[in-house]
Order: sequence, then C-alpha cells, then structure tokens
Amino acid sequence: MSRRGAKGAGVGRGVIVLAGEDANDCQILAEFIKAHHPGLGDAKIVRINDPVRLKKKTGATLEENVRVLVGKAKGRALREKGPLVGFAVHEDLDDYAGNRYRTVRQAVSAELSRQCPAEAAYALAAWESESWLLLFPEAFAQVRPKWKVPAQLRGKDTGLIDSPKEKLKRGLGSPSFRESDGPAIAKKALEKGLLTAPVGRNTSHSDLVAELAHWPTHT
Repeated sequence: MSRRGAKGAGVGRGVIVLAGEDANDCQILAEFIKAHHPGLGDAKIVRINDPVRLKKKTGATLEENVRVLVGKAKGRALREKGPLVGFAVHEDLDDYAGNRYRTVRQAVSAELSRQCPAEAAYALAAWESESWLLLFPEAFAQVRPKWKVPAQLRGKDTGLIDSPKEKLKRGLGSPSFRESDGPAIAKKALEKGLLTAPVGRNTSHSDLVAELAHWPTHT
C-alpha cells in the first residue's frame, strides 16, 4: 500500500471520487479503475457533478481550480463516511497526443498530485473517451450484436483518430452510436476481461494506466 493509501487504513470503506466532463465519461473511467485495480473492489466509487475545465488553465488559475475540485472530492468522501483513497479527473483533449497533450497533462497531473491527500489520476483523453473504447473493438458487439468496428478503426493508434465519436456514429451502422453507449461498452469490456488487453495503442490510455499503477492495491 502506498503512503497515501495507508492514511485512510482502518477508518472505513474507502471512497474513490470521480470528476469529468459528464456522467458518461466518469462511468467509463470507473470501469478502467476497476480493471486495473481489482483490489479496490470494496471501495465506493462516486462522482462530483462539477464540470472539469482544467486543460486550458495555467499558473494560479490552475492551482485555484484544482483546489476547488479537491475540496469537493474531500467533502464528498466525508459525506460517504469513508477515507478518500483515490481521485480521478477526466477531460477530453479534442486533439492528438502531441506536444500540447504532454504539456497539459504534466501540469495538471503535478498540481493534482500536489494538492490531493489521496492518490490522484488525470484521465486526459486524446481525442475523446471514445478513442479509448476503440482499443476494445470486440466489446461493441457485446452491447449491440449488429455492431462491428470498421477495419480502419481497429488495431490502430487510436489517439491519432480525430473525432472518434463521429466516426463511430457513421461506421457502426444501426442503431447509431450514442455517447450514452460508452459506459455499457466499457462495462462489457471489463466483464469479458478485455480492458487489460487493448487492441492497438493510445498514449493517453497508457499514461492513465501507468498513473493508476501507483494507486494502493486495496483500501
């Protein structure tokens, strides 16, 4: 167990707080956390509704925005009557995993780590959460049997596929893909053991998995 994880030991059921652009992204993020930290299965995963707008912030503005989010996370854990053992924050970059991605991720991750009393992770998706879902193409048919991810979207560097959400809407067929399908796809991928065996690559996904690896293995 890490130093931060140990701080909450023996206090009660651990709490993992998520923040993101919307509920769908947070639900997808929750499945990734479960996949890469099955030992945290006893932790309660909850969400704060505050919209995340960190990727364009710098300096004192970034510091203040992170302070507000961390404060909300600590408050939510208190309401759940358990120690805060993890805080994960999601944003879509709407861009490739290039220089801008590295600059934003380094700055925000460092500030989250500095201010959060528990383990923290910054889930900065390049382009969108849907680019992560494309790493698990077999899960789509588990949700909609008629769906098949087109060959041009399979086994690729999905961080280099711009606007993956729109490409899925056009490429999967009927019924049309919706953002609300994302959590169901991630859940099926977890159930089928796919989330730890991506098909293709995505730097932003790999960075998130690496960051989660530093979290405590149990609450």
